[in-house]
Amino acid sequence: MDAQLRRAVRLVALLNLAYFGVEFAVALSIGSVSLFADSVDFLEDAAVNFLIVAALAWSAPRRARLGMALAGVLLIPAAAFLWMLWRKLAHPVAPAGFGLSLTGLGALAVNLFCAVTLARFRAHAGSLTKAAFLSARNDAIANVAIIAAGGVTLLIPSIWPDVVVGLGIAAMNLDAARAVWTAARQEQRAA
Repeated sequence: MDAQLRRAVRLVALLNLAYFGVEFAVALSIGSVSLFADSVDFLEDAAVNFLIVAALAWSAPRRARLGMALAGVLLIPAAAFLWMLWRKLAHPVAPAGFGLSLTGLGALAVNLFCAVTLARFRAHAGSLTKAAFLSARNDAIANVAIIAAGGVTLLIPSIWPDVVVGLGIAAMNLDAARAVWTAARQEQRAA
């Protein structure tokens, strides 16, 4: 089971790293705060998954400490979103709706694949795999919202659908950080 989990998490890490580059480039080119937040989230997910691959061989107390650290890492996309939001509000130009939806659709495909790949391992290795699964699941939900924001922006050019989705992504990251922190604290107490 550990070898299968290691392969699955490594694949998820590589896919997240690859799509980070795609989404980051599109976010900058069309000026989308939700894609920017999601791209930083892809980078964070890649880092988390690479750390999980390394930590699977560690003792339970060390994995619990890493789980608590990963809860902090899950806050990075929220901070990046706030920075991009500040820039967007200073220069309020609606992102390209078609590019927003198309990039969100690609992100959805990647995240659904990652969530399905990790679903069978989500209870294995405690907070670490829980962090990986919650990240992929939350990202898939966020991608549906990004696609919808792109559709609304096509109909009514405005920054607000993009901003609202970005706020939702930040809120989901905060909730995932809380869930991972709670699981890691329970593991630490048990160890």
